[in-house]
Amino acid sequence: MNDDMIYWKHIVPGPDPPSLLYAFIECPKGTHKKYELSKSTNLLIMDRVLHSSVVYPQDYGFIPGTYALDGDPLDVLVISNTPTQPMTLARVKPIGVLVMQDEKGRDEKILSVPRDCPFFGEMDDLDDLPRHYIDEIREFFNTYKNLEEPAYAKVKKWHGHDDAIRIISNCISRFKEEFGNIAITKP
Repeated sequence: MNDDMIYWKHIVPGPDPPSLLYAFIECPKGTHKKYELSKSTNLLIMDRVLHSSVVYPQDYGFIPGTYALDGDPLDVLVISNTPTQPMTLARVKPIGVLVMQDEKGRDEKILSVPRDCPFFGEMDDLDDLPRHYIDEIREFFNTYKNLEEPAYAKVKKWHGHDDAIRIISNCISRFKEEFGNIAITKP
């Protein structure tokens, strides 16, 4: 595939980054399958079925036009009452960030809420979210690789809105340094 339109590279990070973003959904809430967007084909590939008896607690994907320390777009979770169709772009607001460690090193995951959601759209920071959501997400990421040795994952710490904004800004800058200003498509 040529570089004419690669979703994670050519779509802007959001309508007003870093405070209003696009989340490209790969794994819907409630699935036990790990889907990933192929960087070469733009197809959603089933990477694996999770080995542990867990399901994604929220929608999961990435923020286009970003480049995280692990060499992939920045991961994002979107708090939702119901699953979102994979390959959907959702307009979201970041409210926090989960910092974890896995077999590849440090891994950061932005926690966000849909901007126009009547249930979560008015939330601005991690502290606005009921604690059970945080506990459920932590439990998922601490256990989802348990039966996939030598892979592992360990949640280190949660940070609020301001740290999420800083990390997103850094990942947008890193993307521009690595690829130039090619993220130009505005959905």
